[in-house]
Amino acid sequence: MTSKRIVSGLGLLLGAGLAAGQALALEGDAERGEAAAGTCVACHQADGSGMNVPGGQSWPRLAGLDAGYIAKQLHDFQAGRRQNASMMPFANMLDDQQIADVAAYYSQLPATQGDGGDVDEAVLARGEQIAMRGDWDEYIVSCKSCHGPGNQGVGGTFPGIAGQHAGYIESQLRAWQAGERSNDPQNLMGAIAQRMSDEDITAVAAWLASQPAADE
Repeated sequence: MTSKRIVSGLGLLLGAGLAAGQALALEGDAERGEAAAGTCVACHQADGSGMNVPGGQSWPRLAGLDAGYIAKQLHDFQAGRRQNASMMPFANMLDDQQIADVAAYYSQLPATQGDGGDVDEAVLARGEQIAMRGDWDEYIVSCKSCHGPGNQGVGGTFPGIAGQHAGYIESQLRAWQAGERSNDPQNLMGAIAQRMSDEDITAVAAWLASQPAADE
């Protein structure tokens, strides 16, 4: 291969990488996003509050989540880096600009409170321990170590999980545990979830759902 072809090939790779980065960095318009989000309402509700379905599929609250995080998840569904039979067809209906617009729209909606189900105080106490302090005997890192103070999220990398529906948190922890989801930095969540028991997952999901969804 000649040096000219090598340079040309590197240029194509660099261009593709820049294009991917630009797609994620597009500035979103919330007004356009409201219109584009019409197909999201059936599951995520008009106010972005989602739905908790005990024993069934739960849909996450999107209202108040970071726009960068929402956009990344939609791109991951499109690329197959994240799998969900319900979400993938809808994600594939959106172009890059519409993804940015939908993400902007949901990020500016007031965060709604999640549903944690009916659990006793002992379960909630265990959930609080895992979320706020972790369990070093089991090598379980606390949720707040990555998700920030109050588990309210850190930019577009770690989403706010306080006030998220318990059913959705549970389903995602089990997906990471089973290796069915791995689209977070360095697969940190997979390593943590695999050390958690079923009781731990239920407890931390219930406790997080009971917490304020946004700073007051």
